[in-house]
Amino acid sequence: MRNNDKFFLVVFCVNKPGPARLGIAVSRKISKRAVVRNRIKRQIRESFRLNKNLLMGMDCVVVAKQAAVVTENPALRTSLDTHWRKISENA
Repeated sequence: MRNNDKFFLVVFCVNKPGPARLGIAVSRKISKRAVVRNRIKRQIRESFRLNKNLLMGMDCVVVAKQAAVVTENPALRTSLDTHWRKISENA
Protein backbone atom coordinates (compact mmCIF):
# COMPACT_ATOMS: atom_id res chain seq x y z
CA MET A 1 0.00 0.00 0.00
CA ARG A 2 1.10 3.57 -0.43
CA ASN A 3 0.56 6.95 1.10
CA ASN A 4 1.47 10.12 -0.78
CA ASP A 5 1.76 13.89 -0.26
CA LYS A 6 3.85 16.71 -1.74
CA PHE A 7 6.93 15.90 0.38
CA PHE A 8 7.06 12.10 0.63
CA LEU A 9 5.82 8.86 -0.87
CA VAL A 10 5.51 6.16 1.79
CA VAL A 11 5.14 2.56 0.68
CA PHE A 12 4.30 0.10 3.42
CA CYS A 13 3.25 -3.48 4.00
CA VAL A 14 2.55 -5.71 6.97
CA ASN A 15 5.36 -8.08 7.89
CA LYS A 16 5.41 -10.81 10.48
CA PRO A 17 4.83 -9.67 14.06
CA GLY A 18 7.90 -7.87 15.24
CA PRO A 19 9.56 -4.48 15.18
CA ALA A 20 8.83 -1.92 12.48
CA ARG A 21 11.49 -1.53 9.78
CA LEU A 22 12.37 1.55 7.75
CA GLY A 23 13.87 2.09 4.31
CA ILE A 24 14.84 5.56 3.07
CA ALA A 25 15.36 6.75 -0.50
CA VAL A 26 16.61 10.30 -1.08
CA SER A 27 17.94 10.48 -4.61
CA ARG A 28 20.62 12.72 -6.03
CA LYS A 29 17.90 13.96 -8.37
CA ILE A 30 16.37 15.64 -5.33
CA SER A 31 19.56 17.54 -4.50
CA LYS A 32 23.15 17.13 -5.57
CA ARG A 33 24.28 18.40 -2.13
CA ALA A 34 24.82 15.59 0.37
CA VAL A 35 24.15 17.91 3.29
CA VAL A 36 20.62 18.53 2.03
CA ARG A 37 19.92 14.83 1.43
CA ASN A 38 21.28 13.96 4.88
CA ARG A 39 19.06 16.58 6.55
CA ILE A 40 15.99 14.97 5.01
CA LYS A 41 17.17 11.49 6.04
CA ARG A 42 17.73 12.66 9.63
CA GLN A 43 14.19 14.03 9.79
CA ILE A 44 12.77 10.75 8.47
CA ARG A 45 14.79 8.63 10.93
CA GLU A 46 13.91 10.75 13.95
CA SER A 47 10.21 10.84 13.10
CA PHE A 48 10.20 7.07 12.60
CA ARG A 49 12.02 6.53 15.91
CA LEU A 50 9.44 8.60 17.79
CA ASN A 51 6.49 6.80 16.16
CA LYS A 52 7.90 3.27 16.01
CA ASN A 53 5.40 1.98 18.58
CA LEU A 54 2.49 2.87 16.25
CA LEU A 55 4.01 0.86 13.42
CA MET A 56 4.69 -2.52 15.03
CA GLY A 57 4.86 -5.25 12.37
CA MET A 58 5.16 -2.83 9.43
CA ASP A 59 7.80 -2.40 6.75
CA CYS A 60 7.95 1.21 5.50
CA VAL A 61 9.93 2.79 2.69
CA VAL A 62 9.99 6.58 2.53
CA VAL A 63 10.86 8.24 -0.78
CA ALA A 64 11.59 11.99 -0.63
CA LYS A 65 10.21 14.33 -3.27
CA GLN A 66 11.63 17.58 -4.65
CA ALA A 67 9.45 19.78 -2.40
CA ALA A 68 11.17 18.38 0.71
CA VAL A 69 14.42 20.15 -0.22
CA VAL A 70 13.13 23.69 0.33
CA THR A 71 10.82 22.90 3.25
CA GLU A 72 11.62 23.60 6.90
CA ASN A 73 12.16 20.68 9.29
CA PRO A 74 8.94 21.16 11.35
CA ALA A 75 6.82 20.92 8.20
CA LEU A 76 8.61 17.72 7.17
CA ARG A 77 8.09 16.26 10.64
CA THR A 78 4.37 17.14 10.55
CA SER A 79 4.01 15.48 7.14
CA LEU A 80 5.74 12.32 8.36
CA ASP A 81 3.65 12.21 11.55
CA THR A 82 0.53 12.35 9.37
CA HIS A 83 1.84 9.46 7.26
CA TRP A 84 2.60 7.33 10.33
CA ARG A 85 -0.88 7.99 11.75
CA LYS A 86 -2.59 7.02 8.47
CA ILE A 87 -0.47 3.87 8.17
CA SER A 88 -1.27 2.77 11.70
CA GLU A 89 -5.00 3.28 11.05
CA ASN A 90 -4.83 1.17 7.87
CA ALA A 91 -2.92 -1.68 9.50
